Amino acid sequence: MKVYFDSVGCRLNQAEIEKMALDFRSAGHEIVEKAGQADIVVVNTCAVTAAAASDSRQKIRQANRAGVSNIVVTGCWSTLAPDEAQSMAGVTRVIPNAQKDALAAQILGEKADLFDLEPIERTPLPGIHRRTRAFIKVQDGCDNHCTFCVTRIARGHSSSMEKETILNEVLSAEMGGAREIVLSSVHLASWGKDLSEGECLSDLISFLLVKTDIERIRLSSIEPWDWDSRFLDLWQNPRLCKHFHLPLQSGSTTVLRRMARNTTPESYRHLVNLIREKIPEAAITTDIIVGFPGETEEEFSKSLEFVREMKFAGGHVFKYSPRDGTPASRLPGRVNGKIARERSQLMRNVLSQTEMKYREGFQNKSVAVLWESASSLGARGWKVHGLTDNYLLVTSWSATNLWNTISQVKIIEVNGEFLEGEILN
Repeated sequence: MKVYFDSVGCRLNQAEIEKMALDFRSAGHEIVEKAGQADIVVVNTCAVTAAAASDSRQKIRQANRAGVSNIVVTGCWSTLAPDEAQSMAGVTRVIPNAQKDALAAQILGEKADLFDLEPIERTPLPGIHRRTRAFIKVQDGCDNHCTFCVTRIARGHSSSMEKETILNEVLSAEMGGAREIVLSSVHLASWGKDLSEGECLSDLISFLLVKTDIERIRLSSIEPWDWDSRFLDLWQNPRLCKHFHLPLQSGSTTVLRRMARNTTPESYRHLVNLIREKIPEAAITTDIIVGFPGETEEEFSKSLEFVREMKFAGGHVFKYSPRDGTPASRLPGRVNGKIARERSQLMRNVLSQTEMKYREGFQNKSVAVLWESASSLGARGWKVHGLTDNYLLVTSWSATNLWNTISQVKIIEVNGEFLEGEILN
């Protein structure tokens, strides 16, 4: 059977489709590059914003228009709206998040323990979801109660993967030639709290550093709380990528309180300063929501100023999107759409300025780049694009295809989305 995977949303969704593909491959099935080539299409949906839910439905329609009449839908949007998902043309099955890890077993009619054998070699997904980096799911669900977030409703309580299970996923990635893994989750810093051993994320990272030889370990988004005192000291090991994506959501104390976030501008500032003290040149990126219910001009101004002060290396800005079932959807003081768009643009401008300032600091410096894509230009050689460990996007020219290799590169120009580099080795 030929299977195609598509996904919308976060790195955790990417990690999940990579694991599903591995399960299908271990049962002898082929993963294909396009929906039109497949006997079955699996779509992993997202519902974090209204736009993500819309994109999820569009992915299903695209698969059906490609001639596929056996579409399996899973993920957050379909978990929250199973009847709507089931009614869409071509959809034969909706599998909720709680059953997602056994998706292959359910579809194939196999026992789940069939897929718990010795790890097989990871093969990157073909097509648009092809990555050199291997995304490894280590935790799911969340026990926080952020008032705007639908993910907790869609994914349930926090649940950590066992260390040995995670290790097998990493070893599979190593066997397949991956140079970097990305530990992915809903609430990464909560890893281990629900396990009997009483361990924490620092213990998991230390375990993987000892038990594997993977060259780079990167963290996905991590909430700015629940860190133990040992955590940042682990970055003395150069295998840990110097990039921290810390969702702030707002720089206003009062807005954060209405969001029920477990942080304040003061505690967030302290954490950022601590990272920069212990890990020079670390990239700190973030997520910001503008137009949250009741957000006043004064609150927005404080948020804007705080973001400017933090000097982020980049970030994402979202206009508040009410999600059914969340407490924030019932809050008064809905912000006018035009005002929210203006605030979004102002916030993006500030982030663009601080991102450029951070990137300019690497002019004429040598950095290690893992090449993620390579395009042949015939006699002119190859145009390659990749990432540094602190998540700088770099492009260069090469005489050969360098995909999934690591090179030392001198940054010669800071321009546009990518840093232009000269390969040194």
